[in-house]
Amino acid sequence: MKKLSLVICVWNEELNIKPLSEQIKTALSDIDYEAIFVDDGSTDNTRKEIRKINDDRFLLVELKRNYGQSSALQAGIDQAEGEFVVLLDGDLQNDPADVPMMLKMIEEEEWDMVAGVRANRKDGMFLRKVPSKIANYMIREATGIHMKDLGCTLKIFTRDTIKSIHIYGELHRYIPALITLEGATRITQVDVNHRAREFGDSKYNLSRTTRVMSDLILMVFFKKYLQRPMHFFGTIGLITFGIGVLINMYLLILKIIGHDIWGKPLLMLGILMVLGGIQFITTGIIAELQMRTYFESQNKKPYRVKRVVVAKEN
Repeated sequence: MKKLSLVICVWNEELNIKPLSEQIKTALSDIDYEAIFVDDGSTDNTRKEIRKINDDRFLLVELKRNYGQSSALQAGIDQAEGEFVVLLDGDLQNDPADVPMMLKMIEEEEWDMVAGVRANRKDGMFLRKVPSKIANYMIREATGIHMKDLGCTLKIFTRDTIKSIHIYGELHRYIPALITLEGATRITQVDVNHRAREFGDSKYNLSRTTRVMSDLILMVFFKKYLQRPMHFFGTIGLITFGIGVLINMYLLILKIIGHDIWGKPLLMLGILMVLGGIQFITTGIIAELQMRTYFESQNKKPYRVKRVVVAKEN
């Protein structure tokens, strides 16, 4: 098993491949490593440039089309064989020279993850820094993951930690939250170098905002109700159903004493709330069955054991 696996997702980054590969060779000259480039459906000469590296420590994983960063990261993680796994941007903004320092930290201090914090970030203020600060604040408050820079790709994990999760959709922004759900509690952060993009175009734009917010709602649900979805849907369902029943009982009393209740908006509201409550409860039951299938079909446990030791004093 190699000491270190680097996972580098690239999409139309042909001008960055050669300098990045040279920097990796220089920075990791004393480490047994593999560097896995995942080409996410590039339409330029990115793949050709990776093949020109001509070093058996460098691997190319070609995806059939552009799947997005989350799927590309997962493809690279699936291929990684190292004891520790590093996620690194392919645009030269992350500095490979920071990797040995992060590797030393995670190995000697036994962290599950060491995440980079982009010191003196070299990005535009209004299109990158301000939206990023707002997003980081919202994610910290919603998930309880108190990290300064959740958007920095440069992170290092133990093999067991990163292999314990699967990244779907666009959840690459929430990897710290995902590993926490799987029991990784020893996470820390360290300042790393950040450089301005020299070649190619940025893939970032403000259209990601709504997707970030949608994924944040999903992560909050995962954190609180992943193993007990009935507590969420059932609570809403019972409250909704109960209010609907009370409304209908009130209308029934009015009907008994002679009032005409047909066509009243309150009648429609009572009926809708009863039906809605039943649907919420039913959804909760279905979600519970799906979670049982999720755990039992894969022999997954709802807990993770850190270690087992003999109960004996030294």
